[in-house]
Amino acid sequence: MPLLPLDETAAPHAQPPPREDVRRRLPGVTAARRAVVLLPLLLLAVWAALDRRAVQDGAVRLAGADPWWLLVGLLFTYLGAVAAACVRQGAIRERLPTGPLVASQIAAGAANHVLPASIGAHAVTVRFLLRQGVPLPRATASIALYSLVRAVAKTPVVLVFVLAAPSAAPPVRLLPQGRTLVLAAAGLLLAPLAAAALYAFVRPLRRPALDFVRAALTDARLLHARPGRVLPLWGGAVAAPLLQAGVVASVGTALGVPMSWPQLLFAFLAASTAAGAVPAPGGIGPVDAALVFTLAGYGTPLPLATATVIGYRALTVWVPLLPGMLVLSALVQRKLL
Repeated sequence: MPLLPLDETAAPHAQPPPREDVRRRLPGVTAARRAVVLLPLLLLAVWAALDRRAVQDGAVRLAGADPWWLLVGLLFTYLGAVAAACVRQGAIRERLPTGPLVASQIAAGAANHVLPASIGAHAVTVRFLLRQGVPLPRATASIALYSLVRAVAKTPVVLVFVLAAPSAAPPVRLLPQGRTLVLAAAGLLLAPLAAAALYAFVRPLRRPALDFVRAALTDARLLHARPGRVLPLWGGAVAAPLLQAGVVASVGTALGVPMSWPQLLFAFLAASTAAGAVPAPGGIGPVDAALVFTLAGYGTPLPLATATVIGYRALTVWVPLLPGMLVLSALVQRKLL
């Protein structure tokens, strides 16, 4: 009896189409991907609408500034993304592609100004690491190492300024006093106690917490045994605050602030250190107020100090925000995020 040709469309054991073909046939998946791509641009529009007055004031005050020094400040801004990429690479054992890594940090910088306490930047980075095949426990452990190294590296930078250039120290007290000191000490004590209480009483968190601690300690030990990871990890962490301070110094020079570069650099380092504990989006708000008062402590007129802070925010937030959102959308389209 001759065998009849099988109808592939009716065969019960036919191979299912590739997953990518299924996604292309599902309009909901395509629409969801397009929505994710357009979401950063929508957030940008909302942000601009809510803070349009700051944009207008900054543009007016910066109209008479030296444009070449503003370009130098913008260069420092994008070099900050390169420094962040160095720290990210130093905090992970796998070799990451250089171009996409730097692009992810440009996108992370834009996301960082939408959510508080660097949540947006860390979320973008974790997604990028997952796309590169890094397991989730080690990806989150690299975020913890990144944050710890960035915080620790700023301390010797400030001390070097105090010891090498004592004239750069502002004529104001830098250490907290009174209730501020009590609140800071209470925060340092309550944070580990709260973590221990969560671990003791919330059992579903025990296994993920142990995996996270093991991954963090193992990666930290292995990474510090490799010079190819230690140098970008700590070198980028030291360079990052100096590059941010360089933006403030460039804007101050462009506006004619009567302060030297060491004083401008130290003013930002002191202000960002004092206000870094407040979980505001990108540090916007606390750092701005602290920087204005620090510049005024040097004798800078308050309107000029305010213009310097507005210029700093323009170069670190508004000017890079649109390119950063476009890079974020491009990375989502190319499935790198």
